[in-house]
Amino acid sequence: MTNDKMEKIVALAKRRGFIFQGSEIYGGLAGSWDYGPYGVSLKNNIKNIWWKQFVLDREDMYGLDSAILMNPKTWEASGHVGGFSDPLIEDVKTKKRYRADHLLEENGVSSLGLSLSDMNSIIKEKSIKSPDGNDLGEVVQFNMMFKTQVGATEDPNSISYLRPETAQGIFVNFKNVLDTMHPKLPFGIAQIGKAFRNEIAPRDFIFRTREFEQMEIEYFVHPETWKENFEALVKDTKQFFQKIGLSSEKVHELEIAKEDLAHYSQRTIDFEFDYPFGKKELSGLAYRTDFDLQSHIASSGQKLEYLDQDTTQKIVPHVIEPSFGIDRLVLAILSEAYAEDEMDGEVRTYLKLAPSVAPVKVAVFPLLKNRPELQEKAREIYAKIKKEIPQAVYDDSGTVGKRYRRQDEIGTPFCITVDFETIEQNAGVTVRDRDSGQQERISEDQIIDYLKSKL
Repeated sequence: MTNDKMEKIVALAKRRGFIFQGSEIYGGLAGSWDYGPYGVSLKNNIKNIWWKQFVLDREDMYGLDSAILMNPKTWEASGHVGGFSDPLIEDVKTKKRYRADHLLEENGVSSLGLSLSDMNSIIKEKSIKSPDGNDLGEVVQFNMMFKTQVGATEDPNSISYLRPETAQGIFVNFKNVLDTMHPKLPFGIAQIGKAFRNEIAPRDFIFRTREFEQMEIEYFVHPETWKENFEALVKDTKQFFQKIGLSSEKVHELEIAKEDLAHYSQRTIDFEFDYPFGKKELSGLAYRTDFDLQSHIASSGQKLEYLDQDTTQKIVPHVIEPSFGIDRLVLAILSEAYAEDEMDGEVRTYLKLAPSVAPVKVAVFPLLKNRPELQEKAREIYAKIKKEIPQAVYDDSGTVGKRYRRQDEIGTPFCITVDFETIEQNAGVTVRDRDSGQQERISEDQIIDYLKSKL
């Protein structure tokens, strides 16, 4: 696991249409990335698997798609305006700005639980310099929310923010879901959406960016049952990781120490992954108590309570929050899947993607591009497959060998070739397995059932 591997993943991601630098023709924009055709497909597969497991397959989950722009009082109540900050430090010579906690970690010092004064003392004591070798200034707090204006006038009353998380959209809609859906505790509200953070130092490809996508659930429970529901969601999270192809050996649970918990949390588990650049956070599971609802009750004056129809008791539910960053999941999947081996005397690069997330499930080829009878038959078989397996592609560009290498790098599990035996001897088609490179003949009338059994 080296930076060399990371560079290879970044290069493959661009070469094969997964991820591009944002605004690349203008020199790019730090912390901004665009997803290409296969990247979009990979992301959608992840989101669909998550939504199916956590929403569609359950009776206690409700979907939501809240607005990115919200009343600024939302962020005052949640504590983001006053406290959503990272420690910033500046190179006194170049004026470049860095995350102070990152610089400490790079110099072997854990930043967990450190105050600003602690960081300043350690930086001076250890004579820590900037990456350019220059002296550093004082550590200060930097609010990461993107500020904007709403409406035609620019004054203090028109200030709003791009949401730094999707969770608050759920909390402010808690009463709406109660009034329209009449759920019974425990129940959850789930949503997938964009969030924005003005990161001081975006880095590590799509791991830390300024614009990203989250999949979050706020699971509302009776205060007395939070422990059992928390453990159930730990299990569900592990099952999700397995479904998208992340091996349990590379996913680790980190129990956050009490002194390092966020102010709203009584218990948090971070699920970490072995990325090429080290073990880093993949997703989180936090027991937020009733902090958020109580904060919005105090700020809005609204009664955000749940009425138990059986006991007629009114309570403010407690909340457990599973939170997943889609971009970090994409990077974990690419890191897990990236592989090199030797095939036919050459080094082969391929993505050993789980079929569930592969952007292309099957590719169909004619053996030769310039033979109409092969193309016609291949198109006929492709059309039948695509009706049943939408993420199928037709590929006749280059030689068959080049097509195999291209589809290997895309992560396509199976390639089907129509050759002369298919037409002249009714001998079926050849199906090539991505991982082994082995081929077998399957009759034309069995090909769809064969693929479905493998996918």
